[in-house]
Amino acid sequence: MSTGLTSARLPSPRQPSERPEFAGVGSDAAVSSAGSPRVLVVDDHRTFAELLSGALAAEGMHIVGIAHSAGQAVMMAEQLQPDIVVMDIQMPRQDGLSATRAVRDVAPQAVVAVVTAHRDPDWVVRAAQAGASAFIPKDGSLSEMLDVLKRVQAGQMLVAPSAFAVRPAGSANEPADGAIRPNLTPREREVLGCLGRGMQVKTAARMLGISQETCRGYVKSLHQKLSARSQLEAVLKAQHLGLLGAPGSP
Repeated sequence: MSTGLTSARLPSPRQPSERPEFAGVGSDAAVSSAGSPRVLVVDDHRTFAELLSGALAAEGMHIVGIAHSAGQAVMMAEQLQPDIVVMDIQMPRQDGLSATRAVRDVAPQAVVAVVTAHRDPDWVVRAAQAGASAFIPKDGSLSEMLDVLKRVQAGQMLVAPSAFAVRPAGSANEPADGAIRPNLTPREREVLGCLGRGMQVKTAARMLGISQETCRGYVKSLHQKLSARSQLEAVLKAQHLGLLGAPGSP
């Protein structure tokens, strides 16, 4: 759903010198598969960034790199010239909105989709003024995020529908849309906690003292109960239902 806002191209000073860690991006990383959008993911929460990158890659998007700070994001955007930058708003030292302005300066052809825990309409306006083209709540569904990223384009502000969901006062951990929490067993909750920390089945099984086959059974059960198709979607839905803390939250 589009708000009708037009992204403002506001100039910004270049970032201070910072030596980035290029998150495993090699010299051929900027070469995309034919027709695949080239995506740079920016989030200081490494688990969330890696899970999101994997989910986007599974949907046919070409991940050119992962940045974990605003300064790193700007330097990587300048070098890699991605089609889409998925930008977390809340990061240490410099926020994602300032980084968005700088990215638009060094990679003017890129569209920026901000991902945030903020739902206040003022943040949508601020994101648009910074040059963002999409606004996606961090606790929304994976399918919603993918839909927005597939449709985002320059010259508009595309806002994910869940951004307009209103949370009742005093119920920060309650689902915003009246969704019912699934009834999880204690062991399922333990496995879910491991997934939320970005663990793979082998690592989670070893930590919990169970076999990998048993752990896979719990993961399958969690996917069914949460109506999730992937680990990232399970984590996002669990956070939305108040079963986990928000990815990237302090």
